[in-house]
Amino acid sequence: MKIAVFGAGAIGGLMAARLAASGQEVTVVARGPHLAAMREHGLRLISGDETITTHPRACANAEEAGVQDAVIVTLKAHSLPGVAADIARMMSPETMLVTGVNGIPYWYFHGIDSPWRGRVVESVDPGGIISRTLPPAQAIGCVVYPAAEVIEPGVVEHTYGDRFSLGEPDGSRSPRVEALSKALMAAGFKAPVRPRIRDEIWVKLWGNLTFNPVSALTGATLDRITGQPDLRALSRAMMLEAQAVAEALGVRFAIDVDKRIEGAAEVGAHKTSMLQDLERGRPMEIDALLGAVVELGTLTGHAMPLCAAVLALVRERARQAGCYSG
Repeated sequence: MKIAVFGAGAIGGLMAARLAASGQEVTVVARGPHLAAMREHGLRLISGDETITTHPRACANAEEAGVQDAVIVTLKAHSLPGVAADIARMMSPETMLVTGVNGIPYWYFHGIDSPWRGRVVESVDPGGIISRTLPPAQAIGCVVYPAAEVIEPGVVEHTYGDRFSLGEPDGSRSPRVEALSKALMAAGFKAPVRPRIRDEIWVKLWGNLTFNPVSALTGATLDRITGQPDLRALSRAMMLEAQAVAEALGVRFAIDVDKRIEGAAEVGAHKTSMLQDLERGRPMEIDALLGAVVELGTLTGHAMPLCAAVLALVRERARQAGCYSG
């Protein structure tokens, strides 16, 4: 299978290295020193006591990469509108687009039996630019659980997790999603195919929509957010607001809110990705994680006063830091 990883940073680099090591024909699209290092020395993956070096084809742009059987996108959601046209250059009508992106995906209302079927989620797909460029019918959902970091150009360190849950937007077990699952499993990952991928998207998002903005506003790590009674109560209340919206959209939660909070507490003194982005002056992933949820609350007629208030505050915090353009 010809597989391209677009924006092969931490998670993309992890996937590219494992897939290349398993014998897949892998192309990475990257830029700057990371691209130069991969071209010169290969892509090195450090995972526990194991270190592997692979040599995927490394390209500076999608046109150079050419048409693929599958394109894996692991960028932050706010980057997608600006690069959708580039990604499309790697796609034929048969190409799978694997969206390993946090938050509400741009294809959320595609292939679903819903009063809002086909609706664009403006917070993640402004004006429908992504949907027009990257047909939702070619998308495959992917919920990312591993954690990794680019510790130097061309070197990715994998710290924990090995599961990438997959799912067709319409819930089918298509030959293409089965083939992708087998390729990822052969590379050493867990890659279950879920008939209700949105349920799993929401369970992960449930924590991200609360802990990420609260951490950016307070500087607190997960252990404090889940351990300080007032911060825990705020997070829990926001999660319950979001749960009501998700259930109105047909989502079923396999766990309750307190179990989800305890799962986050077990991670310990961890800085969320949004706090890390704020500290490093990088664009913050606000709209896919919280803005879209508040938008869906309005759509379904569910008031979300706490989520809306935290959204306003974290947007302004990010504006002042130069980390949010709206």
